Amino acid sequence: MLRRRGVPVADARPYDAIIVGAGPNGLAAAITLARAGRSVLVLEAQSTLGGGARSAALTLPGFVHDVCSAIMPLGRASPAFAAWPLAEHGLEWIEPPLALAHPLDDGSAALVHCSLDATATALGEDEEAYRRLLQPVTRDWDVIVRELLGPLRVGAPFRHPLAVTRFGLNAIQPVTWLARRFRTPQARGLLGGVAAHAFLPLQWPITGAFALSLLGSAHAVGWPIPRGGAQRLADALASYLRALGGEIETDREVTTLAGLPPHRAVLFDLTPRQVLRVTGQHFGGLYRRQLQG
Repeated sequence: MLRRRGVPVADARPYDAIIVGAGPNGLAAAITLARAGRSVLVLEAQSTLGGGARSAALTLPGFVHDVCSAIMPLGRASPAFAAWPLAEHGLEWIEPPLALAHPLDDGSAALVHCSLDATATALGEDEEAYRRLLQPVTRDWDVIVRELLGPLRVGAPFRHPLAVTRFGLNAIQPVTWLARRFRTPQARGLLGGVAAHAFLPLQWPITGAFALSLLGSAHAVGWPIPRGGAQRLADALASYLRALGGEIETDREVTTLAGLPPHRAVLFDLTPRQVLRVTGQHFGGLYRRQLQG
């Protein structure tokens, strides 16, 4: 049933699309549809928007804490976010002078500057190896983002095959393989540290993609922070959606498709297993097993 604070809701108004989940992906999908003139309703089970991009006052008065994501290089690099007037809806980016510091056992730390040259120089004997690995990613960053983070074009060739192939040949490797190019613990630590964001064993294939993407983004667009916390990104997206005529309701838990208002399409900004709980037996066979896995 569709519920607000546990009470079933009857809503006869038809929508072109209903988006279940108000994280950045769900809000972005809703904005894209609203910009195309479609009627959109976003339903969020929690009392606050944002999913992994939320902030809360968790400790001392006057302090705001990001409860999940905080640093958002892809928030800055997203072609969609860059094209939308989010600044007019309260989003402001803070630019730290250093993207990250990776501490080592001896008490030192490897630093990632916004400048690729400054980062490479600080790595000493690994300067040229770092430059050879990251310079193409930094140079081709706009191409890589648009080709690999954009819509999947089944059967269509990449518009920039050389740049994508050059990135892909390194990205598909385990980060442990990429780290063999380096001699210093600083350089190896940087690669392993950022690749750990994959939450995968570092010897697994494609973990190199996380290292290249995060380090490349640090040099290409920086690692910006939304002023006021991650919640400001979600709030700006929600504000823009409402300005386009989209609707958002919080405290609306969706546990089955049967209770939704009339609609032409449903989009889920949920985990695969949450989707299965909502859709019941709607999906079967191989696709259902993939979601269960």
